[in-house]
Amino acid sequence: MQVKLIKESKEEIQLELDNLTIAELLRNALWEDKATTLAVWHREHPTKNPILVLKTNGKNARKVLLATIEKLQKTSSKLMDEFKKAIK
Repeated sequence: MQVKLIKESKEEIQLELDNLTIAELLRNALWEDKATTLAVWHREHPTKNPILVLKTNGKNARKVLLATIEKLQKTSSKLMDEFKKAIK
């Protein structure tokens, strides 16, 4: 997976992702953080990569994004453990 930083300030970060599923997963998860004021993705054209946009209410956008990714990793690990238990 490739990620390209498009724009960053304290309260905003924009990333180009090469995976629409990851963009949508992050968009949904970012809304769980109360500091999030905007979490969307868009594409200029269906053949282009999605751009994830995160804006916050003053909290550091990079920290919000990284915390969300860590939360998703933990959720994914728990899900994998549950599947492994279920199919044994």
